[in-house]
Amino acid sequence: MRMFFWTIYAFFVRIGRAVRRWRIRQVARFGIFTRVPKEFVSYPEPKSIGSFTRGQQMAIGNFQFSGSLIEAPDRSIWDINPPEHVLDDLHECAWIDDIAAIGTADGRRLLQSWVGDWIQRYGGGKGPGWRPEITGRRLIHWVSHALTIMQGQDRKFTLGFLRSVARQARFLEKTWHYAPLGLPRIQALVGLVYIGLAFRMRGLLKQSVKRLGAECERWIGADGSINSRSPEELMEVFVLLVWAARVLEEAEKTPDPRHLSAMQRIAPTLRTLRLGDGALARFHGGGRGIEGQLDQALAESGIRAQPMRETRMGYARVASGRSIIILDAAPPATGASSDMAHASTLAFEMSAGRHPIISNTGPGRFFGTDWKRASRASACHSTLVLDDTSSAMIWSEGYAGDTFGERLQDTPHSVTLDRAQEVTGVWVLGSHDGYVREYGLTHDRRMFLSPNGREFRGEDTLFVQEREHQDVYHNRLRAAGVQGWPFSIHFHLHPDVAPSLDMGGQAVSVVLKSEEIWVFRQTGGEVTLEDAVFLDQQRLRPRHTKQIVVRGFVTGERAQVTWAMTRAQEGNRYSMEQALVGDLEPLV
Repeated sequence: MRMFFWTIYAFFVRIGRAVRRWRIRQVARFGIFTRVPKEFVSYPEPKSIGSFTRGQQMAIGNFQFSGSLIEAPDRSIWDINPPEHVLDDLHECAWIDDIAAIGTADGRRLLQSWVGDWIQRYGGGKGPGWRPEITGRRLIHWVSHALTIMQGQDRKFTLGFLRSVARQARFLEKTWHYAPLGLPRIQALVGLVYIGLAFRMRGLLKQSVKRLGAECERWIGADGSINSRSPEELMEVFVLLVWAARVLEEAEKTPDPRHLSAMQRIAPTLRTLRLGDGALARFHGGGRGIEGQLDQALAESGIRAQPMRETRMGYARVASGRSIIILDAAPPATGASSDMAHASTLAFEMSAGRHPIISNTGPGRFFGTDWKRASRASACHSTLVLDDTSSAMIWSEGYAGDTFGERLQDTPHSVTLDRAQEVTGVWVLGSHDGYVREYGLTHDRRMFLSPNGREFRGEDTLFVQEREHQDVYHNRLRAAGVQGWPFSIHFHLHPDVAPSLDMGGQAVSVVLKSEEIWVFRQTGGEVTLEDAVFLDQQRLRPRHTKQIVVRGFVTGERAQVTWAMTRAQEGNRYSMEQALVGDLEPLV
């Protein structure tokens, strides 16, 4: 019955999406009747800074997008035959910033050639770039660099460029509401704001500013959160809102109060979700973010730094001394917002000073479908995994190969978080019921960080919490014909650290780039040092790294592992021997 329901549901969803795609395509193709403005009335300044190095590499035919390197010397950017996951990057034209950063006449001519090539090939409404969110991003970059694109060109090119911008503007005005809720719709509306300013279309500008404010009020939570819970996606939203606010103010226009309020809510959330090196915590399909982009957006926003909140967007931040821990302490997104969500409940990342130590595998979507799916599993995060099973399952929408989305289902429903600040340090206790339905077991994670940040201790417990869970636990044991289940606790190490087993395999020493040493110990399981990967969209392929894995077996309705990360060296005050003195006692 359940399969029948989802088959019918998937059928109607496919029909609805097909109709929406058809409507969008019709608007794109009939844009030929758009009235063409004679010129730009204003030229919003570019708000993003391109990479001179990336621009030079593209100029000689080395194209790097989303983890893919394509070598195509002496060819147009539209002739490089990229993988499918790169097409959005190409057609949103963010690479214009990099080409413009070259700053030479040759670079300008190359930029003009590629923009003209796009107009000739795709300007008639064909190709993969005609989606409202992609068109919005493209128009932001085209309008921002319009002076460079038209500089030194004849009237024919200029009219063709203006005609294409006007056609895309009409398309966007008619289709922005088809963009998925969240970041894609923000992208479309910010594109309309840019167009309204560039062509001084007062009606369009007024409507776009109002609609952008309404979307901010509708979609951004009171604590500056978004449904997907992706820190990097939140940063992208914030950057776009800052750009829109600045170009409006430069044109002596007033942003919608709801727009400004959203910026005020998001800024402290992003500051809370940063580790010591300035990178965002890597959760739910998000990476660290483009280096320097968040700093620039925060500076341009003019929003003053506020005291760090203890919990934002479902993440608990624990910081003492030079140590920062960010814990995923809320259920993952579900439904349409969960396409990029990960089974990362109670996973954490840790940094000491500007050096990351414990991380998650990261987003795999830049390295293909298999990496994307694998990186969403619980085992790719620094958390506990029971019986090689993730705390949430991936559900593929569609059947018989017609897959159009992979969402999470059977996610934890109850995720609790308690914390206490004492003289002895900061205590955090989190729990989730992601394994209750199948195994009857609740996962508790208790953590403690000392006031000086030099001692980080934790305790992971699997146990039967309620009487009704006992029946689930014992029935599952009898059905499987086993005495219990194996579990593993993963601590993924950042590739910049150098780990090694010590004390005959009873401890792991972790050496940072600064030569600072941290020592991991545990009791209640067996510790191993295993291979792992670190997925970074700025790299062409996954980076090799290591992970500390503590393995155990749960029987008798309860299992517990106590562990600690202790700073073993700082000048002459600490030594490895001191870090290893004493047995680990359960946290109380």
